[in-house]
Amino acid sequence: MTSVLVVDDSAMDRRIAGGLLEKNLGWLITYAVDGKQALVQLEEETPDLILTDLQMPEMNGLELVQEVKRSHPLIPVVLMTAQGSEIIAVEALEHGAASYVPKDQLGHDLCDTLERVIAAAGDRRTQQQLMQQIRTLHCNFVLCNEPTMLTSLVSYLQTLLNDMGLLAEVDRLRVGVALEEALLNAAYHGNLEVSSVLRETDHTAYYQLARERLELEPYMHRSIFVEASLSRREVRYKIRDEGPGFNPSELPDPTDPANLERPCGRGLLLMRTFMDEVEYNEIGNEVIMVKRTMPVASEVKALEPAPA
Repeated sequence: MTSVLVVDDSAMDRRIAGGLLEKNLGWLITYAVDGKQALVQLEEETPDLILTDLQMPEMNGLELVQEVKRSHPLIPVVLMTAQGSEIIAVEALEHGAASYVPKDQLGHDLCDTLERVIAAAGDRRTQQQLMQQIRTLHCNFVLCNEPTMLTSLVSYLQTLLNDMGLLAEVDRLRVGVALEEALLNAAYHGNLEVSSVLRETDHTAYYQLARERLELEPYMHRSIFVEASLSRREVRYKIRDEGPGFNPSELPDPTDPANLERPCGRGLLLMRTFMDEVEYNEIGNEVIMVKRTMPVASEVKALEPAPA
């Protein structure tokens, strides 16, 4: 049976909303008087959906949406809005609320709206359960040098990692940062041949030159080739550009204190810090980065206690 937590500081409004759902849909309804009480109840029992008022003491609907999105991302939250709450309602929708129903339209719209949200949430849960059964996933991409396209790829691959249940949250974040740095290096330093020295001397000129070369030969037709291999053992990214390359042995040591504040070493430092392996090919136009999701055999053996 579908369960809904109704959150509202008005006892009458709580009962009106809950009564409509019980009578018309036969759903199981529980109640909370504000966002703080709702979070306490979430720790005891997880509902299929939260229906919340916006204007409440202690913790309002927007704050509740933000917290549920963080701690229980698969539970959809639907807002009940009153006249005068339009601005905060829009903000709540931007922060992850699934839908909204005006309080003066509960009788007409509440049941239909919640049924649609529950159906969509069920599809999402099933999809995530399916994704967690994947053992190996390979993707190949051919991208232009537009930064927005590169960050979109990072977002997509981060979603895959999350849905497959690979890596802890902090490690997923770090892998995403390392991937973005590698992609931007491939675009700016590789295909567009914009020197990091210029970035150190004139930050504005660096990005201006990059924008200009997006529409100039031979830079504009160069592509970035990305291979992503996700498995229960490791996350592996291969990024190759069509630029002239460089000598990897001449890269400055980003861990040297003298180089820590230099913009040109920041990306490499983050890549090497956040990934378990970072290797360039001989001509410097391809990098392979690996983040292991479980220890390799040699590491496991090293952790085993020595025989007595």
